[in-house]
Amino acid sequence: MTDMLVAQRRERLLSELRASGGLKVVELATRLGVSRATVRRDLLDLENEGALSRVRGGAMLATPAPSAAAQPVSAGGSTARPERTLGLLVPSATYYYPRVVAGVREVAAARDARVVISLTDYTRDSDAQRIEELAESGASGLLVASPGGHELPDKTLHELERTGLPYVLLERQPHDPFAACEFVATDHRQGAFAAVRHLVRLGHGKVALFTNGSPTASLLQAGHQAAVDRLQLEHGAPVLDSGRPTLGSTEAAAQYDQFIEECMAGGVRAALVHSDHDAIELMRRMRLRHLYAPKDLALIAYDDEIASLADVPLTAVAPPKHEIGQQAARLLLDRLGASDPLSVPVRQLFMQPRLTIRASCGTQAGS
Repeated sequence: MTDMLVAQRRERLLSELRASGGLKVVELATRLGVSRATVRRDLLDLENEGALSRVRGGAMLATPAPSAAAQPVSAGGSTARPERTLGLLVPSATYYYPRVVAGVREVAAARDARVVISLTDYTRDSDAQRIEELAESGASGLLVASPGGHELPDKTLHELERTGLPYVLLERQPHDPFAACEFVATDHRQGAFAAVRHLVRLGHGKVALFTNGSPTASLLQAGHQAAVDRLQLEHGAPVLDSGRPTLGSTEAAAQYDQFIEECMAGGVRAALVHSDHDAIELMRRMRLRHLYAPKDLALIAYDDEIASLADVPLTAVAPPKHEIGQQAARLLLDRLGASDPLSVPVRQLFMQPRLTIRASCGTQAGS
């Protein structure tokens, strides 16, 4: 009975398109009395069958298929595959995410897919709107790095489900740990642990932590605490989160000064600092006190965007940003390319960051 209803609905959908030539998803949903997510699923299946062509926000009847001799052929002689579009939602086009985007684009280009990007600028209220816009643009599937923390809010997950499109989360995980949701994420706890472990191997019994209120802060704090416990470090080293003040502001300077004072007063001579910007500013505030890295305070930065450019090149933890984008695009394209997408198992992938040794921690690479 269900199959018959689906067939009837899709035949009526095609009838509406025959009568008008093309309609938007919103109009089709109203005429058929179903959700827009249902319409999008029907359009995707009918497009795969060659019955129609999806366009931005809707669909139009497909033109008659050319004969085999007239179909576009790739350089290798095989028939060209239909283009797939990956809708990519990221919080920012600067700092962390350009390398993620580059990884997505590299895989998409290699597999004859295009990428459409939308930016949220860390305003969570725009999540639903941006997701809807990407779905309406004709995206075949979605890659999503929502603003906020690394746990995706249930509301945003619900918005993704409503689109009816397959999706993969980038550097995010569902709030519900049992949600059947695909994601590719950096294990930032492992990154923090590796940094502290390296400083311990250099002879430090206490390691402080400075974070800047970013979505990554809580994971770095968890990794730092795990290292303190598992490596049996002395307790009492400063753990300070600055709350994300404006870089270069009086408030930011006061946070760096407080951190330095607490480290010096507590006999702490090593610290993990997130981010590169903060580590560089921290070193500048240290110099005003005639303190230097690594002699007075060994430093490891977290992010490795500009760490190598510091006056004393910063040892840094580098999340695998490019590889995150690559793997997420592969997961989504694998599902889109499967004859039965539901037969592909749900995959959840963690990737460990890399620690790059430079001068700021008190040891050189290879020493």
